[in-house]
Amino acid sequence: ENRIKELKQDFGAESFNLKDFYATEAALIFSMTAYNLMSLFRLFVLQEKTQKTLSTLRYRTFAIGAYFERTGDTLKLKIALTKKRRKWFIGLWDFPINLNQKVPIA
Repeated sequence: ENRIKELKQDFGAESFNLKDFYATEAALIFSMTAYNLMSLFRLFVLQEKTQKTLSTLRYRTFAIGAYFERTGDTLKLKIALTKKRRKWFIGLWDFPINLNQKVPIA
């Protein structure tokens, strides 16, 4: 029930009825693929005990202010994060992914 609610609110699965059946089917497949990719991101990268919704992940992980700065020949990405969140954000990609982890089947 929570997954259906998340699909409706975060992935727009309640309002994509289109004129053509195949267009509606393609929209459904795209929505399910996006949901599955986010589920894998949560499972393998975030590895948290509680599953956050897409809107929470969007504001916590993806919607972060940043700009590029050129220093000589190098281009650096400057991310606007507080020191408290910076360690967590850098740690997202700083470990080997355990592919032996069991994937829960819904």
